[in-house]
Amino acid sequence: MTSTDQNLYFIITRKPDTPGHIKAGRICYLSKHKHKTELRKNHPQKLPVIVMDSLSELDYGLEVSSMEELSPEEAELLQALPEDAERLKWFRERDALRTALGLKEGTSVTVDKEGERLGGVIRYIGRLTQPSYSSPLTGTFFGIELQGKDKGKGDNDGRYQFKNFFPCAKDCGTFVPFSRIRPVLPHSASIPKLSPQADSEQLSPGDRVTYFTSDKCRHGMVVDVQEKDGQHIVRISTDTDENGKRGGEIEVPLQLVAKGEVPAEPDRMDVDTSPVEPDTDDLYMDLSVNSVVQVSLGTGNSYGIIRWIGTLPGRQETMAGLELEEENGVSDGTFKKERFFTCPPRRALFVKLGSCSPDSRFQSTSANHSERMLKLEGTERETEHHTGRMENVPPISTEQVNQILIGRMKGIQGHCNSCYMDAALFSLFSCSSVLDSMLFKSTEPQDAPIQKTLLYDIVNPLRSKGFVEGRHIMKLRQQLQKHGYSHSFTTDEKDPEEFLTVIMHHILALDPLLKLSAGGKVQESYCYQIFLDQNHSLVLPTVQQLLEHSFYSAGLKLAEVPSCLILQMPRFGKKFKMFDKIIPSLELDVTDLLSEGPQQCMLCGKLAQEECTDCFKDPLFSQTGFKIFCKTCSSQVHSHPQRHSHQPAPLEIPVGYLGRGVPQTLTRDKLELFAVLCIETSHYVSFIKHGPNSQDWIFFDSMADRQGERDGFNIPEVHACPEVGTYLEMSPAELAGQVPRDMKGVAKRLFCDAYMYLYQSTSMCLYR
Repeated sequence: MTSTDQNLYFIITRKPDTPGHIKAGRICYLSKHKHKTELRKNHPQKLPVIVMDSLSELDYGLEVSSMEELSPEEAELLQALPEDAERLKWFRERDALRTALGLKEGTSVTVDKEGERLGGVIRYIGRLTQPSYSSPLTGTFFGIELQGKDKGKGDNDGRYQFKNFFPCAKDCGTFVPFSRIRPVLPHSASIPKLSPQADSEQLSPGDRVTYFTSDKCRHGMVVDVQEKDGQHIVRISTDTDENGKRGGEIEVPLQLVAKGEVPAEPDRMDVDTSPVEPDTDDLYMDLSVNSVVQVSLGTGNSYGIIRWIGTLPGRQETMAGLELEEENGVSDGTFKKERFFTCPPRRALFVKLGSCSPDSRFQSTSANHSERMLKLEGTERETEHHTGRMENVPPISTEQVNQILIGRMKGIQGHCNSCYMDAALFSLFSCSSVLDSMLFKSTEPQDAPIQKTLLYDIVNPLRSKGFVEGRHIMKLRQQLQKHGYSHSFTTDEKDPEEFLTVIMHHILALDPLLKLSAGGKVQESYCYQIFLDQNHSLVLPTVQQLLEHSFYSAGLKLAEVPSCLILQMPRFGKKFKMFDKIIPSLELDVTDLLSEGPQQCMLCGKLAQEECTDCFKDPLFSQTGFKIFCKTCSSQVHSHPQRHSHQPAPLEIPVGYLGRGVPQTLTRDKLELFAVLCIETSHYVSFIKHGPNSQDWIFFDSMADRQGERDGFNIPEVHACPEVGTYLEMSPAELAGQVPRDMKGVAKRLFCDAYMYLYQSTSMCLYR
């Protein structure tokens, strides 16, 4: 956290009356600019703050008296604590906060780990994950190296989510918030600091080195030595990288680099296997190590993965060593008793590289040709190339789903924690065009490459061929990371709403999808997080009920009918779910959720003139819907002794309808469900409602299967799931009695693991 932070931070010290889901101990913030604007008012009683961890950009007017200001450093320390009550407790222990702010790397401490006091030294202080649009703070954590008798009692080696924060032995590191450590006084037997490398071993640009990555050693030349986040990093020009290609660059922690060329172990082929041809991309159709290929044999086509490229003893041609899917090979990776790679027996086959072609099941030659054309220079070629790619491919229709989408190696191929992005993109674009405007709207020059990647490399191939290679998703992630929205877009898990907001808001500047009215003020957002009053009576809710109860408890209305409505279900994080099951509403009736417009009395059908929020939970009327009445019905309903205390409020009625009533056939404003994202054990999948029939459902998993281990690839799959329709036709009582593990097919995941619902208005999307 630096002094350049443009926000002011507060901790809520007293639970506000509304909204009900916000508790004391939560961190909130608002921009310094907005704060100055508020201060121009005479001693404002409330501030429009955004609450951390609420998964929403909506600002809440919270009373100034219920909050206390924090420094950014204090807010970071407290944000690392998992519970609101714990955060509030330690905030009130200001001495502990001040002590934590004074801790430095190298300080000896004791760590409270599962009730046991362990001794160690602070090796890292800072964030473990990058901030996001909705959470500018992710928490300050302390990386501790356990020492002495407590070595081996940790849970990592200084890494968190595959990122190195400090070097230590296996199970000697742990990351904890400030509340679990205590500094100890130094003494004569204090633990020495680590020295990353002796002076005699200092590296200089041009030095030949051996470096270690993924449990393998490789060779290269030092380009630069830098310090990043308190750690020395060596930038190396590689001889061959982990994919077998030459001439790349890699950044490696200093402790994993040795000066000179250390020989490999005699029985391993991990170091610089036989020479790789310098650049065969154009000559051999972009084939390289790890390419998925096919080769024609006497028995027909065989499929496999290139594990090695080079020349064999006594041969001049460039050869490829394949690991085949089936036992059609001749060895386990050896040729004339010399090992070139390792695979199961009878799976290895050595053939001319020119005999290989891209696996026709996964991709087409024309697609690779189009990629190669990108490398050609010259205005004429570029113009011709882009003209051929500008065609707008329409969404896949119900009649085309079986032909284009269903099967293995269909959909979007997952790669390196990308499932949140795969599921979101598949849900939005495979069978719906509601957000196609973002693919063609004018955008800033620096953002145009991202829009082109989205259109040309992802959406169009998905709709035309039913398959998107994982490398195109990685390209999009690299572009987002390069733009600086997150330094971990290419490696870490994220949430779909974070990705969608970055794309729609920060990159393409799409108009907000959602306009909410609260107390006469309109707030804009791209997603809506459903929150419920703690006193709700819902047990097996529909999405319609959840939305209405959430609007009721927050005092919200829709300022207009949205073309696309993205709803986040009431769950907190990836684990806690408020409901065991949620019933999908195939249609959302939002007529009564609008702040303006003619509405019908729920009892007689005449023009409604009053709304009673006190009647909302009265089961006498119905389980869903806001309670709106004409003057006559409202008077009759509230003549009951139990409803004398109710306070109906007048509705806003368009001037043209006053005095002439409302037709009995008033058109209802409805949105239709087109996709659901689900999450189970940190893995996102999606369901698509692609047609009008109850059975028209498909299920998509970008990592349904995998071929190979470290050097393998994920196999995405799309399959029909008509069983979903069977459960949707059940009564609530029947559905409540269904045991999740016994539900057929993948239906359990839709009903029990829903994370985000996507609705569209077929009429409004024509105007957006």
